[in-house]
Amino acid sequence: MSLLFFDKARELANELEATQAEAIHQAADLVAESIMNGGIIQAFGSGHSYAAAIEICGRAGGLIPSKVIQDPAGGIYESVEGIGALLTHRLEAKPQDLFFLISNSGRNPLSIELAEWIKKQGNKLVVVTALDISKASSSRHSSGRLLYEFADVILDNHSELGDAALELEGLEGKVCGTSSFSAVLMLQQVIYEATEIMLAKGYTPPIYRSANIDGGYEYNFALEDKYADRIFHY
Repeated sequence: MSLLFFDKARELANELEATQAEAIHQAADLVAESIMNGGIIQAFGSGHSYAAAIEICGRAGGLIPSKVIQDPAGGIYESVEGIGALLTHRLEAKPQDLFFLISNSGRNPLSIELAEWIKKQGNKLVVVTALDISKASSSRHSSGRLLYEFADVILDNHSELGDAALELEGLEGKVCGTSSFSAVLMLQQVIYEATEIMLAKGYTPPIYRSANIDGGYEYNFALEDKYADRIFHY
């Protein structure tokens, strides 16, 4: 039995480590600064990019002051201009908050309009995207802009055109998208480095413990109370 996706994953992991280290450091600095100054992390991904957004929000080993920006339509209307602008009416941004927007192509109006709003509020923005693919794409927004153009830090997932990466004989097209895998690697490294930074500065990071270990619920609930008005508000 072949293990080609494992091979591709190892290749991609090495590529990300070699090319994205500085951007990861920059994003980690922004995360640490946000949390130590009383902000929260807000993450959004439309469609399958939602998987990367929940990787850094509300999970064991991650930061408690964090939340996912929910798309009620689940990405169905991400290519329709005006939907992102409507969604921003349900959002709140405090000056210390840091935003993560994840979009492989970065061309759809939904994420672009969220980025416009975030920058108008004066907040920092980290974008996770396939940078070369995005630069070669045309925007679906009337502004002509692409998501990466709004970023303070860009994490390039190095995905291929169409995301899927592996060919199989007898099949037209490819299988096995890599963008989720690469986003998870980079985002988890960002959280790790941000935690290191906070500890080095004498700040104890509010980190979730697993609810499946004894005392996990109690520990998490006590810390969640401090941020409840922010992280549980849509």
